[in-house]
Amino acid sequence: MTRYASTLAGNPAATYRRIDIAGRTAASDPHALVGLLYEEGAAALRAAAWATEKRQFAVKSERIARATSVLFALEAGLDFERGGAVSRTLATFYHGLRQDVVRASLGTDPQPFRDAATSLDEIAGAWAQLRG
Repeated sequence: MTRYASTLAGNPAATYRRIDIAGRTAASDPHALVGLLYEEGAAALRAAAWATEKRQFAVKSERIARATSVLFALEAGLDFERGGAVSRTLATFYHGLRQDVVRASLGTDPQPFRDAATSLDEIAGAWAQLRG
């Protein structure tokens, strides 16, 4: 039993977050999974902004890593054959946003992370309307 408790003792919030995401993705369709990636990416960017303000550098670094991983996953999931120009535009967007986040990671201004989250939220809104 100690083994399980020690797993939670390190960072219970992170453990619960992983469990929540695993639960939400287990039965999701591809459209919903992309929506979850948008949600997770924007949340990571907002958390990076918060961590920047609070000078929580370990949290900032971890959240930036999470956000860039999400952006890589979104770009890797593009279907250029079926998506055509839209896929190419999204690839450029994800790549540019990733570069902006990496540049912002070197500074102390939280606003670029908020701006990136807002941009990702806008794309997420358009994606959600596709299912409509």
